[in-house]
Amino acid sequence: MSRFNLPEHSISASDLEIELDPIFKNQIENLYRLTIYRRWLVIGMLWLTVGAYSLWDLRYPISLIQEDFTWAAVKYGLAFQPIPAFGLCLCVGMMAGTLAGQSRNLIWGIPQQEQQRLAQQVCHIRQQGSSHPLWKLVIQ
Repeated sequence: MSRFNLPEHSISASDLEIELDPIFKNQIENLYRLTIYRRWLVIGMLWLTVGAYSLWDLRYPISLIQEDFTWAAVKYGLAFQPIPAFGLCLCVGMMAGTLAGQSRNLIWGIPQQEQQRLAQQVCHIRQQGSSHPLWKLVIQ
Protein backbone atom coordinates (compact mmCIF):
# COMPACT_ATOMS: atom_id res chain seq x y z
CA MET A 1 0.00 0.00 0.00
CA SER A 2 1.43 3.36 -1.02
CA ARG A 3 1.54 6.35 1.28
CA PHE A 4 1.22 8.63 -1.72
CA ASN A 5 -2.14 9.44 -3.21
CA LEU A 6 -1.30 12.10 -5.77
CA PRO A 7 -4.33 13.77 -7.33
CA GLU A 8 -4.38 14.25 -11.08
CA HIS A 9 -3.84 18.02 -10.85
CA SER A 10 -0.90 18.09 -8.43
CA ILE A 11 1.83 19.15 -10.89
CA SER A 12 0.55 20.09 -14.32
CA ALA A 13 -1.51 18.70 -17.15
CA SER A 14 1.65 17.80 -19.11
CA ASP A 15 2.89 15.63 -16.25
CA LEU A 16 -0.45 13.80 -15.90
CA GLU A 17 0.70 10.67 -17.74
CA ILE A 18 3.92 10.56 -15.69
CA GLU A 19 1.97 11.02 -12.47
CA LEU A 20 -0.28 8.05 -13.08
CA ASP A 21 2.76 5.89 -13.80
CA PRO A 22 3.50 3.46 -10.92
CA ILE A 23 7.21 3.80 -11.67
CA PHE A 24 6.94 7.54 -11.01
CA LYS A 25 5.17 6.90 -7.70
CA ASN A 26 7.88 4.40 -6.78
CA GLN A 27 10.55 7.03 -7.55
CA ILE A 28 8.74 9.53 -5.31
CA GLU A 29 8.72 6.97 -2.52
CA ASN A 30 12.44 6.34 -3.06
CA LEU A 31 13.12 10.08 -2.76
CA TYR A 32 10.97 10.31 0.38
CA ARG A 33 12.80 7.36 1.95
CA LEU A 34 16.15 8.94 1.04
CA THR A 35 15.03 12.22 2.63
CA ILE A 36 14.19 10.40 5.86
CA TYR A 37 17.56 8.63 5.86
CA ARG A 38 19.36 11.95 5.35
CA ARG A 39 17.46 13.55 8.24
CA TRP A 40 18.39 10.72 10.60
CA LEU A 41 21.99 10.85 9.38
CA VAL A 42 22.16 14.56 10.25
CA ILE A 43 20.60 13.88 13.65
CA GLY A 44 23.08 11.06 14.28
CA MET A 45 25.98 13.31 13.35
CA LEU A 46 24.60 16.03 15.63
CA TRP A 47 24.43 13.60 18.54
CA LEU A 48 27.96 12.31 17.85
CA THR A 49 29.44 15.81 17.73
CA VAL A 50 27.39 18.50 19.45
CA GLY A 51 25.51 16.09 21.72
CA ALA A 52 28.66 14.32 22.89
CA TYR A 53 30.38 17.64 23.62
CA SER A 54 27.31 18.93 25.47
CA LEU A 55 26.95 15.81 27.58
CA TRP A 56 30.66 15.82 28.36
CA ASP A 57 30.54 19.45 29.42
CA LEU A 58 27.45 18.81 31.56
CA ARG A 59 28.93 15.75 33.31
CA TYR A 60 29.19 17.47 36.72
CA PRO A 61 25.57 18.72 36.79
CA ILE A 62 24.44 15.32 35.50
CA SER A 63 26.28 13.63 38.39
CA LEU A 64 24.52 16.00 40.82
CA ILE A 65 21.18 15.13 39.28
CA GLN A 66 21.95 11.40 39.49
CA GLU A 67 22.87 11.70 43.16
CA ASP A 68 19.85 13.64 44.26
CA PHE A 69 17.40 14.91 41.68
CA THR A 70 16.37 18.49 42.38
CA TRP A 71 15.15 21.20 40.09
CA ALA A 72 17.97 23.40 41.41
CA ALA A 73 20.52 20.96 39.99
CA VAL A 74 18.75 20.98 36.64
CA LYS A 75 18.63 24.79 36.68
CA TYR A 76 22.31 24.98 37.62
CA GLY A 77 23.29 22.62 34.85
CA LEU A 78 21.33 24.34 32.13
CA ALA A 79 21.24 28.00 33.14
CA PHE A 80 24.86 28.43 34.15
CA GLN A 81 26.35 26.50 31.23
CA PRO A 82 24.44 27.93 28.25
CA ILE A 83 26.55 26.60 25.37
CA PRO A 84 26.27 22.90 26.31
CA ALA A 85 22.62 23.42 27.24
CA PHE A 86 21.95 24.94 23.81
CA GLY A 87 23.74 22.04 22.11
CA LEU A 88 21.74 19.49 24.04
CA CYS A 89 18.48 21.34 23.29
CA LEU A 90 19.43 21.47 19.60
CA CYS A 91 19.96 17.70 19.45
CA VAL A 92 16.78 16.89 21.37
CA GLY A 93 14.76 19.45 19.38
CA MET A 94 15.91 18.13 16.00
CA MET A 95 15.14 14.57 17.03
CA ALA A 96 11.73 15.47 18.47
CA GLY A 97 10.81 17.48 15.37
CA THR A 98 11.77 14.66 13.05
CA LEU A 99 9.87 12.11 15.12
CA ALA A 100 6.79 14.34 15.17
CA GLY A 101 6.93 14.88 11.41
CA GLN A 102 7.35 11.19 10.68
CA SER A 103 4.54 10.31 13.06
CA ARG A 104 2.27 12.81 11.32
CA ASN A 105 3.15 11.29 7.94
CA LEU A 106 2.50 7.75 9.19
CA ILE A 107 -0.83 8.60 10.81
CA TRP A 108 -2.40 11.08 8.39
CA GLY A 109 -0.29 10.59 5.28
CA ILE A 110 2.11 12.93 3.59
CA PRO A 111 0.66 16.43 3.10
CA GLN A 112 -0.29 17.48 -0.43
CA GLN A 113 2.31 20.25 -0.52
CA GLU A 114 5.11 17.81 0.37
CA GLN A 115 3.87 15.32 -2.24
CA GLN A 116 4.02 18.03 -4.89
CA ARG A 117 7.51 19.09 -3.79
CA LEU A 118 8.75 15.49 -3.98
CA ALA A 119 7.15 15.01 -7.42
CA GLN A 120 8.80 18.19 -8.69
CA GLN A 121 12.17 17.05 -7.35
CA VAL A 122 11.79 13.69 -9.10
CA CYS A 123 10.92 15.52 -12.34
CA HIS A 124 14.01 17.68 -11.90
CA ILE A 125 16.19 14.61 -11.30
CA ARG A 126 14.72 12.97 -14.42
CA GLN A 127 15.35 16.08 -16.51
CA GLN A 128 18.97 16.38 -15.41
CA GLY A 129 19.58 12.72 -16.10
CA SER A 130 22.42 10.56 -14.88
CA SER A 131 24.57 13.59 -14.02
CA HIS A 132 22.34 14.29 -10.98
CA PRO A 133 23.89 12.97 -7.74
CA LEU A 134 20.62 11.29 -6.67
CA TRP A 135 19.97 9.62 -10.04
CA LYS A 136 21.13 6.14 -9.00
CA LEU A 137 19.37 6.27 -5.64
CA VAL A 138 16.00 7.60 -6.83
CA ILE A 139 15.49 6.68 -10.48
CA GLN A 140 17.16 3.28 -10.80
